[in-house]
Amino acid sequence: MELISVAAVAENGVIGDSGELPWPSLPADKRQYRERVAGHPVVLGRRTFESMLDDLPGSAQIVLSRTERDHDVPTAHHAGSVEAAVAVAESLGADRAYVLGGAGIYALFQPHVDRLVLSRVPGSYEGDSRFPGIDPEEWELVEESPEEGFTLETWVRATAQSG
Repeated sequence: MELISVAAVAENGVIGDSGELPWPSLPADKRQYRERVAGHPVVLGRRTFESMLDDLPGSAQIVLSRTERDHDVPTAHHAGSVEAAVAVAESLGADRAYVLGGAGIYALFQPHVDRLVLSRVPGSYEGDSRFPGIDPEEWELVEESPEEGFTLETWVRATAQSG
C-alpha cells in the first residue's frame, strides 16, 4: 500500500488558518489535487472531513478519529489509527491512499508515507496549522513543476525503509 501526503504549503509551512486556506483561491491547484485523488481512498481527520462535506474528495474517505461516529456518508469509514486506516484502504481494494490532513494527521502519517506531493504557495501567511518539516536526510525532491500560482513538488523517501 502506497501512502501519499498531498498538501498546499506556504513558504513558512502554514497550511491553514481556522480551517480555511489563508491564501487566495488557486483554481489550478484545486483542479490538479482533485484529479490526483479521484478514484482513490483518502485519509483525513474528522475536522478536515467535516469541512469538506459539501465536496468530498476521493472514492472513499477514511476518517481518522479517536472516537467512532456515524458520518451519514456512505463512502466514509472510521479508523482509529494509522494501521487501521491502511487496513480500511486495503479492504477497499486500493493499492494507494492519499493523506489530506489536517496538521495532526500529516504529522501522524509522516513516518509512514512513501511520497509527498506538495503545492508550494509563494509567500508567508498567518495560520494555526503547519505541515510537518521535511528532513533532507529522509526525503528527496524528485520533481518540481511551476504551475499557475504555485509550484508542484514531488518528494520520495530517500531511504528504502518506510514506516
